[in-house]
Amino acid sequence: MVAGLHFTKMQGIGNDYVYVNGFEERVDNPGELAKRISDRHFGVGSDGLVLILPSGVADLRMRMFNADGSEAEMCGNATRCVGKYARDHGIVNKDVIRLETAAGIKIIRLLFEAGEVCGATVDMGEPVLAPDRIPVLVAPALTEGEDPQRFIARPVEVGGRTYAITAVSMGNPHAVVFMDNIDDLDLPKLGPKFEHHPIFPKRTNTEFVEVVSSDKIRMRVWERGAGETLACGTGACAAAVASVLNGHTGRSLDVELKGGVLHIDWDKSDGHVYMTGGAVTVFDGVYVI
Repeated sequence: MVAGLHFTKMQGIGNDYVYVNGFEERVDNPGELAKRISDRHFGVGSDGLVLILPSGVADLRMRMFNADGSEAEMCGNATRCVGKYARDHGIVNKDVIRLETAAGIKIIRLLFEAGEVCGATVDMGEPVLAPDRIPVLVAPALTEGEDPQRFIARPVEVGGRTYAITAVSMGNPHAVVFMDNIDDLDLPKLGPKFEHHPIFPKRTNTEFVEVVSSDKIRMRVWERGAGETLACGTGACAAAVASVLNGHTGRSLDVELKGGVLHIDWDKSDGHVYMTGGAVTVFDGVYVI
């Protein structure tokens, strides 16, 4: 048998990560491993690395590293896959799982088809709208009508053009921009200009959103530390919240991404955002370090 690191590749509507069972495997330098294992030519190929670990306050703990080696607070699509992995591999024997993340504890309600876990609904918690907690820097002088407690449709110059940005945190920072013809965007050129814009001290994920109807939007996403990905769960949640705040949609809507569709509900009664989508195991393997 080849000695190395046992892993499972999983994807949630195309947002693919390499998952490592930290109950059985040891990873000493996860940031460096994430860069190597995520490489789509010389590694396994993924949007990043997810470690599934013991927790002292929940059923499990998740650490998530982007393809560039940076650690992220949270990944929505990964939470669903972690729930499936934990149930499939006998780490937990529950239909409702409490998952510790750097953005707090998330509640995963597993969905089943023919007795197998096929996805989950995740309680993503309340969106953070206060600029200093996202974080996004506010200009010293606000224009007339701007709410200092929220960053909604504020004009920001990026790459020589002014965009109306709505900033939301779902445990990680997001900049949401509404526009037409998102398929025509040159995201490899435009995305980094948003990600590294000086108003985002911790960089940002960016969602470019096209409104289809009052209960559907389309989205492309540039993920901090990963580039354009087929999907982003926290980004879909942020885009849904921004759609409500800007009066484009109701609180229950479908978000169409390149990798598929997520259903998002922003519950008015508790203020929490609920994300529903699939979780798929792609393959298992051994990575020789």
